[in-house]
Amino acid sequence: MFERIVVGTDGSETATEAVRTAIELARLAKSKLEIVSAYEPIPQDRLKQEVEGISGDVAYAVNPREDVQFVLDKAAAEAKKAKVDVVTHPREGDPADAILDDADLVLVGNKGMTGARRFLLGSVPNKISHHSPCDVWIVKTT
Repeated sequence: MFERIVVGTDGSETATEAVRTAIELARLAKSKLEIVSAYEPIPQDRLKQEVEGISGDVAYAVNPREDVQFVLDKAAAEAKKAKVDVVTHPREGDPADAILDDADLVLVGNKGMTGARRFLLGSVPNKISHHSPCDVWIVKTT
């Protein structure tokens, strides 16, 4: 039915609920699960400041992806516990653009879909639902 399912997460409680749903669906459908998380680029000056005073053997890990990779590793561990074939993707840029990829199904939480803020700033679920090239499952997380 679905060979490749993509879910986005930022590590929040609501996104984690969407990931749980995606894991269960991927397990039932015997689908490959791809977990995506986006990050904003960090100015080089800030990165240099963070690396100062850190020993060389761990300084390589200080980069814009480090927090995102932690979130992805945690989500992937849950998928692996459920015996789901999983791969993670840290992506620089807009979260909705990072999730919109070649998939059979995209899952996303509904956080940000209500209230005045969504009209002013938009929301990841709204953008995905309007621009996805495939089916979208919006998980009720709030």
